[in-house]
Amino acid sequence: MGEEHEGRSAGGVVAAVWPGVVLVLVGVLGFVVLLDAVRDRDDLWLLDDPLLSWMVAHRTPVATGVLTVVTTLFGPFVLPVLVAVGCVVWARRAGTWWEPGLLAGAMVLATVVSTVLKAVVARPRPPDESMVVAGIERSFSFPSGHTIGAATLVLVGGYLVWHRHHDRRVLAGWAAASVLVVGAVALSRLYLGYHFLTDVLAGLSLAVAVLGVVVVVVRLHDRPRDGATSAVPRH
Repeated sequence: MGEEHEGRSAGGVVAAVWPGVVLVLVGVLGFVVLLDAVRDRDDLWLLDDPLLSWMVAHRTPVATGVLTVVTTLFGPFVLPVLVAVGCVVWARRAGTWWEPGLLAGAMVLATVVSTVLKAVVARPRPPDESMVVAGIERSFSFPSGHTIGAATLVLVGGYLVWHRHHDRRVLAGWAAASVLVVGAVALSRLYLGYHFLTDVLAGLSLAVAVLGVVVVVVRLHDRPRDGATSAVPRH
């Protein structure tokens, strides 16, 4: 009976966590493929310089102004403040810190992962002459911190809201917001000359992995404890 119970328990854990594990593997694999392309200078790396040059050649004052606002909002100074305020408001309205705390933790994890990998890979930024404001970005380039931050915010935040409500409208809004926000932030980093295409794709890949971690945590938290639903009182 003990071995049978342990087998059921292990099977229940696997059934709970596998969607999150798949997301982690997909995100990590995407990052590894992109890193390999950057180091070997092939595949998607071949698009980095041509796309950057095209962006620089097609700048307009209006687009530059709009995308500068976008990149500032999702930068390392403004975004943490917005997330902190948003989490406090969310917690007060929901009456719980569970989802807001998970979102805040995911943002911290994304920041730590991005910072460590930037230092390990140590890829230089695009040349100063490509940047709208030359020399303003001095950290390493791969992966894009702005992109992983924006993608983590919308992917994890949207998942947590959908998980609570399981509403198709929430799911549709989550998908639309994810595409819009991540696309706008990634475009701003390329258009303003602060990153290459592979940088922003690597940031998105890591955000998918962070989402996977959150999915695992949530599904384990939701999993009924042993005997919680199956125990029947005997008379």
